Amino acid sequence: MRIIAGPCVHENLELSKQIAEHCQNICDKYNIDYYFKASFDKANRSNFNSHRGEGLATYLTDMYYIDSKKITDVHEVWQIGEVKSVVDVIQIPAFLCRQTDLIVEACKTDCIVNIKKGQFLAPWDIKNIISKCNDARAIWITERGTSFGYNRLVVDYCGLVDMLRNYGNSVVFDGTHSVQRPGGGGDTSNGDSSFVPSLLYAAAAVGIKSFFLEVHPEPWKSPSDGDNMLLLRDFEEIVYNLAKINTLQLTDNVI
Repeated sequence: MRIIAGPCVHENLELSKQIAEHCQNICDKYNIDYYFKASFDKANRSNFNSHRGEGLATYLTDMYYIDSKKITDVHEVWQIGEVKSVVDVIQIPAFLCRQTDLIVEACKTDCIVNIKKGQFLAPWDIKNIISKCNDARAIWITERGTSFGYNRLVVDYCGLVDMLRNYGNSVVFDGTHSVQRPGGGGDTSNGDSSFVPSLLYAAAAVGIKSFFLEVHPEPWKSPSDGDNMLLLRDFEEIVYNLAKINTLQLTDNVI
């Protein structure tokens, strides 16, 4: 089982260390592979005046003090060369999941490449992305909800099963971004985190073993995605429940 967890954006070293150490300790307790996630730049904010992060230089310096394995997203090809020696996983954002040059360059590194499945893509369209990843050490594909009209995402669990059948444990489920209401309330107030545990548990029940979730000790103070985030103090309960569901032995004809 694998957990990717952290704040939406790297705010400062003290906060990131607090979150990473807490999540690492919990994951170690339950023998779960943990990756700390934080963005150095939120380049796809809805509002031009929204906070974007502390920037690449600060991120690179601060991440040397984070002992956990790390994952961050990139938006431009040149950023890959800057982060590849600091992180274990390079993430391609959902809106950029068809950007060939970005994907190909990320796959040339020694990092795992996590590609967020675009909200506009069908599960079977993943094959076109995978075709660009021949040089990759390993590829993960993360489901984060599908557009459903305006300002709404839905999670297609039949689609998750379809992805599992084709890509197995390379499939990650992102519970927190799946409750977003894109463009519905700006960048800090645009979702409902009360739905996140149920979505995560349902994903675990169909066979998902890798999970992405954003956590924060005070989500209401987060500069982005605050309403989607889980409280850091609730992290252990959710991880415990996911681990219990994952111990179930599903027969082949279930997935």
